[in-house]
Amino acid sequence: MFELLKDLWAFMKHRKKFWLLPIIIVLVLLGTLIVLAQGSAVAPFIYTLF
Repeated sequence: MFELLKDLWAFMKHRKKFWLLPIIIVLVLLGTLIVLAQGSAVAPFIYTLF
């Protein structure tokens, strides 16, 4: 996992694609939110966001 992050950072640094970083962070946060909310009492509130 650490090697993937290192390769991703090297790609963004080399190609000057730093605008990808906020997109990746948002996608990871949304994915984590969906996984953690699955089967919990918070799930109905999360589904109203989408």
